[in-house]
Amino acid sequence: MTRPDQQPRLVDAGALAQRRARARLDRAGFLHDEAMVEIEERLIDVNRRFTSPAIVTPFAAKWTGFLPKARLVADDELLDLQPGAHDLVIHAMGLHWANDPVGQIVQCRRALKPDGLFLAVCFGGETLIELRQTLAEAEIATLGGLSPRVAPMAEIRDMGSLLQRAGLALPVADRVKRTVHYSDAFALMRDLRDMGEGNALSDRHRSPVPRTVFAQMAALYADRFGTPDGRVAATFDLAFLTGWAPHDSQQKPLRPGAARHRLADALNTTEFDETAIPALHGPDE
Repeated sequence: MTRPDQQPRLVDAGALAQRRARARLDRAGFLHDEAMVEIEERLIDVNRRFTSPAIVTPFAAKWTGFLPKARLVADDELLDLQPGAHDLVIHAMGLHWANDPVGQIVQCRRALKPDGLFLAVCFGGETLIELRQTLAEAEIATLGGLSPRVAPMAEIRDMGSLLQRAGLALPVADRVKRTVHYSDAFALMRDLRDMGEGNALSDRHRSPVPRTVFAQMAALYADRFGTPDGRVAATFDLAFLTGWAPHDSQQKPLRPGAARHRLADALNTTEFDETAIPALHGPDE
């Protein structure tokens, strides 16, 4: 029998570390830049001064300096975070590769002070939808089967439930979609390598892939997702998760029947008693 600590893992941690070590975000860090802009806007909307922030990310060099005095923490399975030590924890561009995303968020919640803020940004479900479609079709046509090549990224509606499961209050999940244009599919794949987002799935095929698979994929990609200027489009779906460590000062939903004012009064209308309305009967009743 397989023990819980021997359950199959989606991600090969060793391969993922190698991909990230070869990343060149100086050439392909534009999505991190986009994520920083979006997070900064969300922090402005919160209108609160955070004095003890932490940033969990596999790309510390890129995120250094984003927040003054922020503690940079690697996105290891066991996060180097102390309970109740931070009023803000940001999980930046790594959650989509987590074998246990809920566990990552739970650890971040435990590191928050009461009423502390958790923010995460990662790739969402529609990321690289064009590449996934054309690569799958090319592999089936050429090899007669499929192998895992792109990590299955969660839909935004599922990500919101992760916050609730982790025990965070006032959960919000939203997305920002960006379409990026490349000269061809191979230029996109080079960018993915420079992003540190190459295939690190545990079930990936370890043998070399015939070049014909990628040639077929590139042809399909250009045919279906080509632009009038001869380039190809690629979708990147940035998902943002927001939640708060529970605190008594936060708004809470009323218990059923606990409302103090009638809805009809708020809407300036008349409330009807449906029991006083005569029933409508058919001719045979």
